[in-house]
This record gives sequence, structure tokens and C-alpha cells, in this order.
Amino acid sequence: MNHPRIDQAAMGGAADLDALCRALARHAPHQHRSGDGIDRSVTLLRQADLLTDSGAADPAATARRLVRIAGANLSVARLYEGHINALRIVEMHGSAAQTARVAEIVAKGAFLGVWGADGAEPVRVDGHALRGAKTFASGLGTVTHAIITVAGDDAPRIGLIDVRDASRHHPGDWAMRGMRATRSGGHDFAGIEVDEVDWIGAPGCYVTEPGFVSGVWRIAALQLGATFGLLDAARRHLGGLERMGAEAQLTRLTPPMMRALAAETFVRRAACFGESTTNTATPEQGVALSAAARLLTEEIAQQTIAAVEQSVGLVHFSQGSETGRMAEDLATYLRQAARDALLLRVGRHTLDTPRPVWEMLP
Repeated sequence: MNHPRIDQAAMGGAADLDALCRALARHAPHQHRSGDGIDRSVTLLRQADLLTDSGAADPAATARRLVRIAGANLSVARLYEGHINALRIVEMHGSAAQTARVAEIVAKGAFLGVWGADGAEPVRVDGHALRGAKTFASGLGTVTHAIITVAGDDAPRIGLIDVRDASRHHPGDWAMRGMRATRSGGHDFAGIEVDEVDWIGAPGCYVTEPGFVSGVWRIAALQLGATFGLLDAARRHLGGLERMGAEAQLTRLTPPMMRALAAETFVRRAACFGESTTNTATPEQGVALSAAARLLTEEIAQQTIAAVEQSVGLVHFSQGSETGRMAEDLATYLRQAARDALLLRVGRHTLDTPRPVWEMLP
């Protein structure tokens, strides 16, 4: 299988991003079937000079980039989002020396992730070593260094740790039908010396705002991008059968398409507020808008999946179906944690208040 180099100094131009997304989309079916080859897609991101920047300087452009990459290959986008999230966490909570060290290892080929979900035994310090494990750890064998949460008596700590030891990987723990190409699974941290952890920030810093819930605009961007990708796949399939122009198909697919197009602007706005790049945005506004964007894009994605199932029909569920593969990945990715808690937080900030709703958009 050929994996062409993207010979660009940077991916600032639309044509450059188009070329990258075409390459990532070509690789997606093989990666889904075999669970292999995602490293080479990460190499394309590196060649495109996308791994050195957290995206915080221009969050609107970062949101657009995440949307495009997720539309081409959601599994690659998931790993890319984890990498830039890790860079941002170090920028926000680490020292200048730590930020420089991380930049150095990334320049030498490191790929980062954020692993927060604990296994049956949460990761914690036990004397001079760690104990416990992480689950749903994306990028086993691809991520070289992960930011992990470590339980504490009062508040969780975070640290950066080398996770290349394959003997600690448990890919069999990932029994999901979707997102198989992400190489997710468990990672055992038992026995790793505390001195091997590069501790970042003060205890509890990871769950402060801005940066924690206000950062879920990145998830919203991936959900939206994968929705666009699924709509395009359905369009191509039905167009190839000369059925896309049928009134029934247009009636099914046009409503979610319109909502997805409208949501793109909302996601970019949430990105700017979530990163506190506007003078008028408060941390809680950033949280509420980012959470709302995540919830809205989830709803649109689910509407799109249902519409595509009806439009494509039984072949959608066949082995090798492009729309089936993309819908399965998207449905799996949509199951993010704490959905109801986010909905309540958005409602309390926007409705259970004396302020008019429109003030959410200063």
C-alpha cells in the first residue's frame, strides 16, 4: 500500500489540506479492516508540520482543520486531537522548561496523547512507584508519551510519561466495533518509578477552567467533521446509483446537512471562547459554549447516521460499506463521557440566570 509524502512546508493553504485529507481518506478502509497503518498517517501529519503547534494561537483555524481531518479519517483525527490537546495542557500548566522539553521530543519524533480514563484500579502513587492502569487509551504503539491523570488524596495530578513499553499494552481490552484503527486499549502503569513521571502543574490544575470542559470544542469539531464525511460518502454512493436527486433522498439528507453547515460557525466560535481569545469571554462562557457545541454536534451526527441508514438501505450494513464503516466509527466516538452533566451545566449557565440568553454571544 502506497503512502505518498505530502511535500509541504506547512498546511496553511486549502489546497495543501485537501491533499492531506485525500491521502488520509484513502488509508482509512485498510486501517479499519486491519488495525494497521495509522503510524503512516501520523507521519503524513508530521510531514505537513501539524504536530508542533497546539492550535491555541488560532483556534478558529484549528477547529476548521480538525473538522476537515475528521471528515477524511476520524481515527487519525482522534489521535491528532489528543496530541494537540497534550501540547496545550503543557502550555497551560507546565513550566517554560517543560514546554521546551516537550517541543524538543516532538521535534525528534514523539507523538503525544492524553489518557484520563482509569481501569478497574485507578492509577495512583504507591510509595516510590505507580500502581493501576488506564483504559480506552488511544494510540497504543503510536503514542510515545502520554499525559495521564494520577489519583491523589485531595485532587488528581497529571504527568507526562513514556508509554512505548509494548509489554504494558493491552489492545485486547478494546472490544468496540468502531474506532478500531485508533489502536485503543489498556495500559498497565504498575511498578513504574515515580521519578520517571514528569509532573505537570499543581494538583487539581487539570480540572480547572479554562482548558478542561472549555476544551471540548475539539471533540465537537471531530464530531462535526465526521458528520460531513458521512454525508459526503452517502452522496457519492447514491450519486453513483443515480439516486441522489430523488426527492425522498433529498428530503432525508438535506435537514442534517443544513444543521451541520450551521454548526460549523458555532464550533469555531466555541473554539475562540474556549481558548479565551476574546476580550469579552468569561471562563464559564467558554465552558458553556464548548459544551453546547459538543452536544449540538452529537445530536446532528445522530440525526445524520439515521438519515444515511434510511437512504443507503441494507447495503449500508454490509461488509466493506464505506458509509457503514464511517457511521460505526462516528457512533462509537459520540459516546463521550458526562453528556448529561454537560447539558445541565449549559442549561444552568444560559437559562437559570437573570441574564438574557443573547448575552451568551457578546
